[in-house]
Amino acid sequence: MLLLARLRSAFFSGCLAATFLATFLIAGCAHPSGTKGLSDPENGFWTGRLSLQVYSEPAQSFSASFELKGRPERGELTLISPLGNVLGVLRWSPGEAILDSGNEKLQHYPSIDALTEQATGAALPLVALFGWLQGDHASVNGWSADLSRHSEGRISAKRAQPTPAADLRVVLDQ
Repeated sequence: MLLLARLRSAFFSGCLAATFLATFLIAGCAHPSGTKGLSDPENGFWTGRLSLQVYSEPAQSFSASFELKGRPERGELTLISPLGNVLGVLRWSPGEAILDSGNEKLQHYPSIDALTEQATGAALPLVALFGWLQGDHASVNGWSADLSRHSEGRISAKRAQPTPAADLRVVLDQ
């Protein structure tokens, strides 16, 4: 009788663990609603993955999936975890940038550069990024972009000045 109870317990524990594991794996494939899955540059919409390495003390590293909509002067960047959760939404327009990190926590900044510098430790060249995504060699002070693999949906950029140095890599969904 004791053996039967242990077998039942092991079976139900195994089923519970398997159910949890299946739920976890399915959630890892989830995308936020509205995700197109493919970039559409003609309509100002790109999706993919990005990584940022900031060589500060201590060094910082960040990677996420993203959705970028809009134009350099007005747009929205949504950052998404590997499990499909929205990590934050950056919105900007002339004279204002807002970081929405969920739970009704809105943080206001005077510009998108100020917002990205506060969030990552390095002001990201979002204005130039729109050009790079189109294949243009847009220049921005301190950053150099490598667009040699743009046709493959890959962009990399390095910032030497001002310090800290940073590396940005983008892989577009195609």
